[in-house]
Amino acid sequence: MTTLPHLIALDLDGTLLKDDKTISAYSKEILKKAREAGHIVCISTGRPYRASSMYYEELELDTPVVNFNGAFVHHPKDDQWGAFHTTLDVETVKQIVEVCEKHNVKNILAEIIDHVYFHYHDEKLLDVFTMNTSDITVGDLRKNLGDDVTSILIHASEEEVENIRTYLSDVHAELVDHRRWAAPWHVIELIKRGMNKAVGLKIIADSYSIPAERIIAFGDEDNDLEMLEYAGQGVAMGNAIPKLKEVANRETKTNEEDGIAVYLKDALSL
Repeated sequence: MTTLPHLIALDLDGTLLKDDKTISAYSKEILKKAREAGHIVCISTGRPYRASSMYYEELELDTPVVNFNGAFVHHPKDDQWGAFHTTLDVETVKQIVEVCEKHNVKNILAEIIDHVYFHYHDEKLLDVFTMNTSDITVGDLRKNLGDDVTSILIHASEEEVENIRTYLSDVHAELVDHRRWAAPWHVIELIKRGMNKAVGLKIIADSYSIPAERIIAFGDEDNDLEMLEYAGQGVAMGNAIPKLKEVANRETKTNEEDGIAVYLKDALSL
């Protein structure tokens, strides 16, 4: 191969995945060609590994993965590669739970890698968030959490979301980074301050000795901002939020129009 290998980083929801949460046959074909040409394809997502493993298998990947927006990076097929797990202090988490109760939140979920803790029992959320895990604990997080936490999700009413975020910014700005999910979910996601997909992706890039200018990263939401800024080719999907299109230095078609495949075919002459 004459061209140097690129590292291709794929966000899942709204990017690689179509709206029905599937990967199109064309996207799979082009990603396979990219790998056959010597490029490295990895997943970089806000999802936990248990909710991204099916796509990892479907693409037949053998690379490390960025999960929880950078708070957990590991190699599913190589234990020797190491695991990078950055957590939130459990005492801080308990203080946040205390405040959330005053805001009458619908639920609070704490995740420690693939163990999910629900503050309240909630059939609908159990269904959505427990994907591929049987490690579920339901009940008061202040009593049930013994270890530091990978991520917290706060499910609140729409009008309370900003109040809670203001509190987090005022009181815990040193410790946590928080993001709001896209509609229809009124969810605030918290991970340790300073964690983002770019941090996770850099760990992977360094392991392959790939400089930032040979990274092509695709995304659509605000949790992709740092990753697209870091990558030599930061590619916003056609369906991306305006803010992401501003920081991206490239744009492609939407997730429904095989945006990733269209871009890579051209950029890598596949």
